[in-house]
Amino acid sequence: MPATEAVDPADVAAELAACVREAGMLALGMFQSPIKSWTKAKSSPVSDADIAVDRLLHERLTAWRSDFGWLSEESADDNARLAARFVWIVDPIDGTRAYLAGLPDWAVSAALVENGRPVAACLYAPVTDEMFIASTHNGATRNGAAMAVAQGNVLADTRIAGPKGLLERIAAFAPPFAIEPRVHSLALRFARVAQGTIDVAIAGADSHDWDLAAADLLVHEAGGLLTSFAGRAVIYNQLVPRHGMLVACGLDRHATMIELLGDERLAP
Repeated sequence: MPATEAVDPADVAAELAACVREAGMLALGMFQSPIKSWTKAKSSPVSDADIAVDRLLHERLTAWRSDFGWLSEESADDNARLAARFVWIVDPIDGTRAYLAGLPDWAVSAALVENGRPVAACLYAPVTDEMFIASTHNGATRNGAAMAVAQGNVLADTRIAGPKGLLERIAAFAPPFAIEPRVHSLALRFARVAQGTIDVAIAGADSHDWDLAAADLLVHEAGGLLTSFAGRAVIYNQLVPRHGMLVACGLDRHATMIELLGDERLAP
């Protein structure tokens, strides 16, 4: 079937879930075992597990649909993806530092993007055996149960997760809120918003497509928004797949958060 033809997002999500679970089991089998690791640009860690999972996902997904583009944190970038209507966007292990430290909050993340926006997504946290799935107009689930973002538009007592320094600066003039423990996987941090266990999640500058695409759809299909601090949607599969600071929360709270995050007192 040519890449220009439409796909059924629910079918794609089902295929993704099988592949992502298999990849998660591969990563879990190597977890807390002696493996080779090294650093790449900007001291970002990578390990044999990242590479093995990336290879498995590439084999499975491109075998299923070889006409889709490919963008992964652990693969060489091929600019041919820029001309593709559909692109797989993958993070083999989101939260590699946590993975290498033996911590539980890491995940395998994969999404299919159509014309810059995700249409099917899966995020799997193997240690806690949590499978998050979303497809456009079909909602978002965790282990088969429907998810919904937390309701409300007030900031007092809001449960918020994000970069410590930024949250401390916000706390200096915002209503009192509860800072949640750090979630090392950015994708999993946003998934907790979709799940409703965190009200607001913030990403610092320099996040990438592979950190965000799956979680973005989870939040959206759970009734929330993931945007820039200016309130703009994130567009994926650009020449430089990198983004500035982002916020995710429920629709009602989003406008309040955007106003807060635009406060001149947060300027560096």
